[in-house]
Amino acid sequence: MPRNDTIELGELTDSMFYILLALTEARHGYLIMQFVEELTNGRIKIGPASMYTIIKKLVNAQLIEPLEGDGKKKSYVITTQGRALVAEDLKRRQAIVDDARFILEGEGQ
Repeated sequence: MPRNDTIELGELTDSMFYILLALTEARHGYLIMQFVEELTNGRIKIGPASMYTIIKKLVNAQLIEPLEGDGKKKSYVITTQGRALVAEDLKRRQAIVDDARFILEGEGQ
C-alpha cells in the first residue's frame, strides 16, 4: 500500500513546519537552515538535501512560492494557503501537547 504524503493529509512534518515558519519572510536556502537552527537553539538542523526536497514538495503543494531574483540564490516565501496549513497544524500540535499533559500530570488516571 503506498504511503500517503503528510501534506495531502493536512499534516506537516517538523521540518516542513519549521521551513514554513522560516518563510514568513523571504529567505533562500542557507538562511532557512540558519533560521530554523537558531529558532530551535540547535534542536533541529535541516540539511541541504532534506531542505530542498521539502521545498520542492511545498512549492508543488502551493504552500510556498519562489520569488524572482538575480538567479544566484532562489528565495521563497509562504503563501496564504501555507499560512492556513501552519495554523491548522499548530492546533493539531497543541492538542497533542494538551493530551500528553493531561496524562502525565495525572489527570487521565
